[in-house]
Amino acid sequence: MKSEQKPSKAMNITLWTAQVILAATFFWAAYMKLAQPAEQLATMWPWTKNNEMLVTLSGIADLLAAIGLILPGMFRMLPQLTIYACIGILALMAAAIIFHVNRGEASQIGINIFVAVLAVFVVWGRLRKAVIERK
Repeated sequence: MKSEQKPSKAMNITLWTAQVILAATFFWAAYMKLAQPAEQLATMWPWTKNNEMLVTLSGIADLLAAIGLILPGMFRMLPQLTIYACIGILALMAAAIIFHVNRGEASQIGINIFVAVLAVFVVWGRLRKAVIERK
């Protein structure tokens, strides 16, 4: 039987910090993909050239991830959506790693691995250590 244990304040703060870092990263990525001109993006990210639909879809996914990391827990409404957002982030990072490796850009996957590790930490913490209870 599972004992009822109050989550530590430090763990909750650490998880929220990880969530905010992830959300900021995904808000930035969404802004870049959805608000910047295609020509400007292509100078920074060559893969975006002639891939406007991919850029738009990944921008929308980034925006949804950022929202899912913060709002459900903040308002305590459907907090499990944060877990689902992190699982989506893991799928996105796996796809990004495969994409970069296939393009010969394996040296660029460090950020993808870091983001994936943070997402795994949030899933673990929100499922096991500092569950956000629904209102």
